[in-house]
Amino acid sequence: MVEGRIRVLLVDDHEVVRAGYRRLFEGTEDIEVVAEADSGEAAYACYLECQPGVVVMDLSMPGIGGMDASRRILARDKAARILVFSVHENEIYLNRALDQGILGYISKRSASRVMLEAVRQVARGELFIGQELLPFLVNRNASEDGSRVGGLSPREFEVFRLRAEGRSVNDIAVLLNVSPKTVGHHNTRIKQKLGVDSAAELTRLAIRLGLITP
Repeated sequence: MVEGRIRVLLVDDHEVVRAGYRRLFEGTEDIEVVAEADSGEAAYACYLECQPGVVVMDLSMPGIGGMDASRRILARDKAARILVFSVHENEIYLNRALDQGILGYISKRSASRVMLEAVRQVARGELFIGQELLPFLVNRNASEDGSRVGGLSPREFEVFRLRAEGRSVNDIAVLLNVSPKTVGHHNTRIKQKLGVDSAAELTRLAIRLGLITP
């Protein structure tokens, strides 16, 4: 470890993706990967153990996912500097990320071009939003659907996403380490806030907003 280098925790469930970005970082003089994680749960544990300067976080992973992992990290350490790189290019995910305190958001299709600049900027405590996502800063929550989803709490949003993916209440309870009764309560609140009556309607809404793919 070289003193003064940016210490990165790299989080993605695909080993080949992590290997590619590790090589990218190794080609610099000011950035080093100090730990890797392949899930949200592992990312949280790694953060507590190695205290990196920047977390480079994928959102779509098995288990709790990158958004909830980021929420947990920021709840533990408000000064945590997190850069999201994701296939999701829409205002809903961007809105959730910024509201949680995530400093950077770039899309995976442009990540190889802007990753180094983004890491350096986030390490300085500055906001970095990928060029393709900038229009969403103007139109965030412009739609009625987007406005309703924007009213969900962080935990409600995570339950909404997992229910929309077809996960059962019991599965979600295990993933989020809460009781099925608590998940059921969140599920009821989510349906009330979103104005839907069934899991199928939740899924259609999530597809419409680009939160999941059909």
